Amino acid sequence: MGLSRKQRGRPLNAILLLDKPLGITSNRALQQVKGIYQARKAGHTGSLDPLATGMLPICFGEATKLSAFLLDADKQYRGRCKLGITTTTADGEGTIVQQRPVEEYSEATLNAVIARFCGKIMQIPPMYSALKKDGVPLYKLAREGKEVVREPRQVTIYHLALQRLSADELEIVVSCSKGTYIRTLVEDIGEALGCGAHLSALQREQVGPFAMSQMVTMAALSSAAEDGFAALDALLLPMQEALQGWPAVTVTTTGLFYLQQGQAVQIPRAPDAGWVRIFTQAGEFMGVGAILEDGRVAPKRLFVQHAASGGLDKTG
Repeated sequence: MGLSRKQRGRPLNAILLLDKPLGITSNRALQQVKGIYQARKAGHTGSLDPLATGMLPICFGEATKLSAFLLDADKQYRGRCKLGITTTTADGEGTIVQQRPVEEYSEATLNAVIARFCGKIMQIPPMYSALKKDGVPLYKLAREGKEVVREPRQVTIYHLALQRLSADELEIVVSCSKGTYIRTLVEDIGEALGCGAHLSALQREQVGPFAMSQMVTMAALSSAAEDGFAALDALLLPMQEALQGWPAVTVTTTGLFYLQQGQAVQIPRAPDAGWVRIFTQAGEFMGVGAILEDGRVAPKRLFVQHAASGGLDKTG
């Protein structure tokens, strides 16, 4: 009997930090990487628009169970703002809506305006976004010429700094919470300056604990592929790397059995509250749990044991 469609491919359980190239969708990049690795299962964590580049974490196999944590993680971006021009999409893909003259802003003036957007701010999501209204993505409604009321949402800008200034262009670095639209931020900064603006380029530099230095380009993947799967697999990160900084607990074989039945267990030296990474006594990363009020550890995301026992998923 042949393998089912779900069983085809290599059963990888790891994470790749792809440096998504310009001009392709996140899903297209995912499919290319999945094909290169001949992976059985893969998913990405948080789309980047075709005109955006940078960090796109791709989770293979059991690592997809950690996708939600990376989606919720803080992120850092580097954006280029074109002053004096607003567009329908708030980026370079849209058609021009309005053009206004750009003054010679001093660095002090720009920094003062930018400072207004630090901390907790309210954003109105753009119409050209994947958010849904009655089950229909907003971007589809926008393409039909429709506009609907969007409720403002609170996001947090942890750090916002001016990196470069030219006559009609700014470069900024933004560290922010999940759900932040950099296009909207740039558009709002342009309105605060009085000239309007749109996002002309964007690079995602960090996602959660991951840094730029860990990213892998498509060119590097293609080069590694010529040397076989061992070279490709050397570019992968263990699943537990997605949760750096989380406390770790070690569970006995008996405790693991009960966790796998969905039951909370008492684990010595567990923290008083919060999330934890769960390891076996052999050092295998088995998933994540949450501390209950009575101090027990409740299972939240557990991996299939035979899948989590691969070399990429061990400590060290």
